[in-house]
Amino acid sequence: MAGSSSTRTFDVASLVEDVSLRRVLQYALVLFFLGFFLVPLETGIMTAIKTNESIARSLPFAPPAGEGFTLGNLQFAFERLADSFLNSLLMAIPATIGSVLLGSMAAYGLTMVDWRAQLGVLMLFLAGIFVPYQAVLVPLARFWNNIFPVARMLQPTVAAIPFLEGYHANLVPLIITHIAYGIPICTILFRSYYQSLPRSLVEAAKIDGSSITKIYRRIVLPLSKPMFGVVFIYQFTQIYNEFLFAFTLIVNSDAPAAPVTLVLPAIGASTSGIDFGIRMSAAFLAAIPTLILYVAFAEQFAKGLRTESG
Repeated sequence: MAGSSSTRTFDVASLVEDVSLRRVLQYALVLFFLGFFLVPLETGIMTAIKTNESIARSLPFAPPAGEGFTLGNLQFAFERLADSFLNSLLMAIPATIGSVLLGSMAAYGLTMVDWRAQLGVLMLFLAGIFVPYQAVLVPLARFWNNIFPVARMLQPTVAAIPFLEGYHANLVPLIITHIAYGIPICTILFRSYYQSLPRSLVEAAKIDGSSITKIYRRIVLPLSKPMFGVVFIYQFTQIYNEFLFAFTLIVNSDAPAAPVTLVLPAIGASTSGIDFGIRMSAAFLAAIPTLILYVAFAEQFAKGLRTESG
């Protein structure tokens, strides 16, 4: 009896020790990855508020001391990016809304409506996802500049809109291009979500005499709010951060219609070298719209991912 009691006591003590060691290792692993992701962010923030002399003299992650602290980098970067912020938002918001709505409608037609050649059309949407940007740059530039110069045609109309200038018409080809390129991926994302919805809702609505459009507007669209949050965030981030189409159609970072991604590489560069403080400040400022979007749609984004994984 005494031997079994001591053995049981030893086993419990070993178990407590093992659990404690496991927990310590888990916390250590969490702290390691937390530092791994946060140290670069902290280094970027410190660089953004340092003068060039302070950057050269101090460690990258060390805070600025004395006269090494400055907010001039942020001010200069904001002044340089102010117009391009507006250009990027004027481009990204309508392009995102258009591609997300059209992708949702297409997914509804490919999932909950039965018709001929449905599989063939779905294959075309899948093929559209894998067309690389580089393969369409030359024909895209020729189409918008020579065959159908919509920017020149719409320039007087856009100039008449309050708070807009004539050069904002140059964003119209970018908006249409991003909508066209975004529809396939949005369609596939929505289709995977619609496949999880009960078909009985649609069948019941058909029995009640509802049309296809009414079913989409009254039933499918309200149920799609979580997925709209996921796809909207994804598509806005893709369009806002895109560079190749903007570089092909706008061409120059000094152009008045240049978006943020086109202006950002030129900030802080000069014949004397690169001003890392200004460049880092510009990078943080350029990320603000996407951060705001993630915060605004955080709840819908989480619900959409949970539904998708479920």
